[in-house]
Amino acid sequence: MGKATGFMELDRVERSYEPVEDRIKHFREFLVPLNDEELSKQGARCMDCGIPYCHQGCPVNNIIPDWNDLVYNNRWKDALDLLHSTNNFPEFTGRICPAPCEASCTLNITDNPVAIKTIECSIVDRGWEEGWIKPQISIKKTNKKIAVIGSGPSGLACAQQLARVGHSVVVFEKNSRIGGLLRIGIPDFKMEKHLIDRRMSQMKLEGVEFKANAHIGVDISFDDLNQEFDAIAFCGGSEKPRDLPVEGRELDGVHFAMEFLSQQNDRVSGKNIDNSIEILAKNKNVLVIGGGDTGSDCVGTSNRQGAKSVSQLELLDQPPVMEDKALTWPNWPMKLRTSSSHEEGCERNWSVLTKSFEGHDGKVSKANCVKVEWVKDKSGKMKMSEIKGSEFSFDVDLVLLAMGFVHPIHENLINKIGVELTNTGTVKADDAEYKTSIDKFFAAGDSRRGQSLVVWAIKEGRQCARSIDEYLMGKSDLPR
Repeated sequence: MGKATGFMELDRVERSYEPVEDRIKHFREFLVPLNDEELSKQGARCMDCGIPYCHQGCPVNNIIPDWNDLVYNNRWKDALDLLHSTNNFPEFTGRICPAPCEASCTLNITDNPVAIKTIECSIVDRGWEEGWIKPQISIKKTNKKIAVIGSGPSGLACAQQLARVGHSVVVFEKNSRIGGLLRIGIPDFKMEKHLIDRRMSQMKLEGVEFKANAHIGVDISFDDLNQEFDAIAFCGGSEKPRDLPVEGRELDGVHFAMEFLSQQNDRVSGKNIDNSIEILAKNKNVLVIGGGDTGSDCVGTSNRQGAKSVSQLELLDQPPVMEDKALTWPNWPMKLRTSSSHEEGCERNWSVLTKSFEGHDGKVSKANCVKVEWVKDKSGKMKMSEIKGSEFSFDVDLVLLAMGFVHPIHENLINKIGVELTNTGTVKADDAEYKTSIDKFFAAGDSRRGQSLVVWAIKEGRQCARSIDEYLMGKSDLPR
């Protein structure tokens, strides 16, 4: 513990943002980092608790108090080494993780947690700037070959861990570019894609081979893959979006969120979009249905494209502005969260059910909605009912469905190989061995646990790598 009274003497300070009027004119990251002196102070605020609840809040088990202390003492390289011991890609989590560690921080009891996410991102960004981050090339070779299907955070973490213990690893990605939803789904204003490219370069030098435009089950048969490799890790995403089967769903202008977001990421990368399929918010009244992170990303992207107006609907009730600490801490609280995208302009609506869409000449022009209320039934479960007389409508030109993802896509690979699934449609495998019902076929990340956070994907990729290493070698030195 660097400064015993730091948490009493110093206030919480986080990274700031560029002004709204400036940042909505571009798709670059707009975070303004803290200087080293301020970061040292923020590290000093950590109390090095006897029971560090931030650990239980962090899925990858980051050793947070220790690297807080190292930053306070200006030992940045040591802090980086410690950070990398649990997290392969802290520049990803330091930007797009919601920071459950901060919700678990003891100082969050007074709504003043340590700025853990800010410190984490600053450590790894400085590591790249100083040239401290090098390829970790294994001096031994096991002559074992592993195929990793999917190049999102779980696939990348799994591949990197396996390569570092001497296995030959090939990552297969069905899309044209590596990175999974990090690449095609997360807007560049939240995480620029050169961060992925930089890690890819490191991983290539460590021996990982990347094959894009390689759709297993379509371009490459699973049988061929099974014959060539000693083990296969399925690290695909939970890509099947939840649909809204109401009248008018087929109208032009009603799209899944990921169709919209991926096109904008393609534009930023320099790719031309076919006019016949282009989805743009410019000068349109945009309605985003779904109140989560994907919906927020649609809001920020719509504003940057020049939308006339942006509204967002959430089926559930508006959560409280402040949680009851005595009931929730140190767990992740259900409370109102206002993202930087919401601050850029958005009308938010809660307890709203979309009943139908109307249109002219095949194009959507109106969304018909009703207010709902949630009450407990006799069994104690929350039940939704429509409020009579509360019907209303939105004039819309573009509707973006951002209601979450239900499970991995079953067509092609999953259906063809007949792997056992859970009741929710995810690949069945436990979180100890990550083995599926098919021999030498493992599963990790969103394909196994369902739609989740990037930090959980990294955790599962790392643990799956250890399980595969044990399966192939009889033991493993990789961390659990």
